[in-house]
Amino acid sequence: MKFFFVSTILIAAAAAACSPSEPRGHEYIPPTPEDSRSPCPGLNSMANHGWLPRSGKNIDLATFQAATKNAFNFEPHILDGVFQDAINFNFTTTGNRSTINLEDLKAHDTIEMDGSLSRNDFYFGDDLHFDPVIWSTTANRLGLYDCGETEADKWVTVETAGIARALRVRDAKVANPQFNASSRQQMGSPGTTALYLASLWNDTEGAILKTWVRSYFEKERLPYLLGYDPHARAEQNLTTLTALVGRVAAAGNGPDLCLGPIPCISSVASRDIHGFHGFKF
Repeated sequence: MKFFFVSTILIAAAAAACSPSEPRGHEYIPPTPEDSRSPCPGLNSMANHGWLPRSGKNIDLATFQAATKNAFNFEPHILDGVFQDAINFNFTTTGNRSTINLEDLKAHDTIEMDGSLSRNDFYFGDDLHFDPVIWSTTANRLGLYDCGETEADKWVTVETAGIARALRVRDAKVANPQFNASSRQQMGSPGTTALYLASLWNDTEGAILKTWVRSYFEKERLPYLLGYDPHARAEQNLTTLTALVGRVAAAGNGPDLCLGPIPCISSVASRDIHGFHGFKF
């Protein structure tokens, strides 16, 4: 009997040791009402895990670079342009021109854009916070609540994500009489979808897990407890991200998806990813 109990304890301890866990010191803590958050679930997730300051305030470029590397295994300079936009356009509210608060990134038509996957448009009054109605449509198009019975049913492909993005833009163009049809929008929209794909990317499958997508968008929580380990895959760099932007744009270029004043995008992959400014998913 004693052997049985000892064995049970050892088995339980071994199972606990092998279970996925959050990095020490970077456990998920939801934000308080006093914390600053952006329209971007990726940036918010970094703050919720302490890769960025948990307050979301007074973030400098070096901190931003380190956070993107630690949280997503991105080449540290890949998103410098997003940070620099907030500085260049003087959106910072910190009182220091070299730092930003996350909420500063909600600036409409410069960093934030219409047609978000999880936020409503600026025209409707709140482009900062998660919108469950907008997200429900996106999630259903991504098939997030239907994981099926096969291995393939567990994954969101680049093509599925690209189509969901194009359909969301189409919806926004119909609903919003002031929809932004600028070139910034054209480049930023597929770019932001490419960013969440790159953030959760699985090299082996060439896709992302549906359960991880839900954690990322719905909780703004990095899915460590579901097995997420960005450093177990190749580093995401300008080349890989640019390729994803091109694939996302191509998936949304069908004749039923590109409607109205925004032309289909056929050359995004050839453009410098630092040139896209949209940062709302």
